[in-house]
Formats: sequence, C-alpha cells, structure tokens
Amino acid sequence: MKGYSLNFISDEDLYNHVKETVQKYRFKIDLKKFNKNLIDPIKLTFDARVYQKSLEEIIESEIIRQMDKSNTNHIGYFHQNIFKYISSEWEVPPQGFDLINPVKKIYVEMKNKHNTMNSSSSQKLYMKMQQKLIEDAQNRCMPVEIIAKKSQNIPWRITLDGKVYAHEYIRRVSIDQFYELVTGEKESFKALCEVLPKVIDDVIVEIGNETVQNSVLQELQEISPHLLKSLYLLSFGKYEGFDHFTIRD
Repeated sequence: MKGYSLNFISDEDLYNHVKETVQKYRFKIDLKKFNKNLIDPIKLTFDARVYQKSLEEIIESEIIRQMDKSNTNHIGYFHQNIFKYISSEWEVPPQGFDLINPVKKIYVEMKNKHNTMNSSSSQKLYMKMQQKLIEDAQNRCMPVEIIAKKSQNIPWRITLDGKVYAHEYIRRVSIDQFYELVTGEKESFKALCEVLPKVIDDVIVEIGNETVQNSVLQELQEISPHLLKSLYLLSFGKYEGFDHFTIRD
C-alpha cells in the first residue's frame, strides 16, 4: 500500500474506498439500458437538425450524458461514505438522512451543488430538519454542499409560506468546513483533493482500465437501417400508425 499521508484516514481505507467507487463506474451500455428511461426521438431529431450533427453523434452524446449521470451518483456515494472511515462516530443509515452522527446528534443531507434543490425540495428538506429539532432540541442538522458558492458554515435561511426562517441548529455548510468539523483539521478537504488523483491512478494500475462497451448503434440498426426510424419505433412503435412509419428526409 502506497503512502498518502493523510492524518484523518488510513491509506488502506482511502485506497479501498476509492477502489470501490471506481468499480461502480459504468462501462457497458446496450439498447435496453439506453432506453431505460424512454428516449425522446423528437428531441434527438431537433438536436441533430439544429446543431447540424449526424444522428450517430447525437446518440453518442446521449450515451455519454446517461453514463455521466450514473457516474455522478457514484461520486455522491464517494462523498457520503468516506466519513465512516474517517471517524467511527459517523454512520450511513439505510434511510432518512445521508449521514448521521448519533454521538453528537448531527444529521446531514449532502448536495452536490448549491443550486441542486428547487424551492419545493428546499422547503421539504428544511421541514424535515425542523422535525428533528422538535424531536430533540439538542439535534443539529446540516445540508452540506460539495460545490458551494463559498466556504461557509451559516444558519440556513429559507422562506416558507412567505415567512423567512433561520435556526442556529440548521446550518448550511460547504464541504471544506464539514471536513474540518469531522476531522478537526482546517485544510483536510484540500489535502484529500491533492492526493486523490494519485490514489485513483494506483487503483487503475491494480484493476486495469476498462474500455466502454457500447452496442446501442448496432442494436438500433437491427431494428431498421435508418437510425432515426429505429429511434421512433423504439419509443412509439405501439402507437397508432407506426406500423407503417416512414421518415421523410
């Protein structure tokens, strides 16, 4: 095991957690997975025509978007689960909050970006955190933002039914300050970011770098040699008239 020299997490735990995250990455996609959430052929038609791209390019872009969305979820797993290796006080519960510290009575929801939540979801989360304070006045609640506008640990101000609410025990915290809270080290998040590329490289050396296996175009061409027609039949094949559907180029 190579030395990463972080005071707050062992080399072995850091390596294994990074390895587990890398192994979750998506490398295979077929037509069934591609159409899991139902592809919109009308949008892809607009995209191809408006951006003057070939349909193959547009499909490849959609594949990359889908894989990127899946991989973004895996990075959320990395952020959420690393703290249980940093301190035994922290737990990842099966439901409820993303992260809790039963000893210090801290309840955390992790958000990738400061603008991830819309007004409705923000209000819902705030009321969820208010309920924890009602259950126990010693509880502390935090939405923790990975990509915040600035470094902060401040009361979360929110408007509910036209009234502004803020509570000292419901705090909006950036990830750097949350790492400081957990580790006691002011620059611990910066230190992790500095060593992370090296850890990922070490993992790749061990497990190998997979290539993306993509059979989407091949399977679409099996439906029809005309890719756009295949996309329409994939989504609308059971609609009225699509049993004799023809694209007018």
